[in-house]
Amino acid sequence: MAEIRRYPFAWHVRSGTTDHLVHVRRGRTVHAGPGQAFWFRPLSAALSEVPIDDREIALLFHARTADFQDVTVQATVAYRMADPDLAARRLDFGLSLKTGTWRARPLDQISQMLTEASQQHALDLLVGLTLTQVMATGMSAVRDRVAGGLAADERLRQTGVEVVDVRVVALRPEADVERALQTPAREQVQQEADRATYERRALAVERERTISENELQSQIELATREEQLVSQRGANERRRATEAAAAGRIETAAKAEQTRVLAEARADTTRLVGAAEAEAEAARMAAYDGVDRAVLFALAAREAAAHLPQIGSLTLTPDAITSALNALSVSQDNR
Repeated sequence: MAEIRRYPFAWHVRSGTTDHLVHVRRGRTVHAGPGQAFWFRPLSAALSEVPIDDREIALLFHARTADFQDVTVQATVAYRMADPDLAARRLDFGLSLKTGTWRARPLDQISQMLTEASQQHALDLLVGLTLTQVMATGMSAVRDRVAGGLAADERLRQTGVEVVDVRVVALRPEADVERALQTPAREQVQQEADRATYERRALAVERERTISENELQSQIELATREEQLVSQRGANERRRATEAAAAGRIETAAKAEQTRVLAEARADTTRLVGAAEAEAEAARMAAYDGVDRAVLFALAAREAAAHLPQIGSLTLTPDAITSALNALSVSQDNR
């Protein structure tokens, strides 16, 4: 609001940049405009202050639809004083020189005027629509209808009021009716949720089946590979045994061949030794042929003595000597 300072001979007033201050003296406008500051005499001055900033009013009212359903309308209307001089002449924006405030309540008048006009336009629209239509397209229809009606309102134009914006915040039926209207949508949403749940479960089952099949396939593959490994190990063992047996046969044959060769060599050696001994014996016998018998006996005795054990002492008895001499004499007689 305007700031008024009192001095002995004149008063001083100052307004803000969003307030249009009008100074009328003796029926003539002396000062007019936002952000005014001037001196005046209180006995001959009349001051009016019109706000020129954007203001909003909240609307909340009930309406009846074509199917006799009660609807609550919640909206907001933004307006401003497009012609503050005109508004100062049509509405009481006069200031009290003592307090610097309005003597009346002009903004309440404007709010009431906008509220009634908005309600009237909204009611005229909603009374021709059913509740279903209102819930489907009511918000935009009410907003357009109220904005158009307020823009064409002659009384507002003559007052200097300009509607800047209209916003419909909500259109709501009674609580029971709203729940009844929400039930089909809720059921559909629940059905969609159940379908999504079933699809998710089916997908989970399918994935589990795929995982089980993969695990079974892996087990089959592992068993096949294990069978191949066992077969390969058996083949390796058989090959190793075969090779070992072949090596054993070769080694046995080699040993047998070696034994045979050694036996043949020993036999040949024995034959050669025997032949040599036979030849030597034959040569020896041939050498003894024609030798005197006494000489042969002497040689035989010497040969026998060579093979007899060592004799430490020899005792000759008379009988032994007699027998030997008899034998010697007999042999000489035979010769």
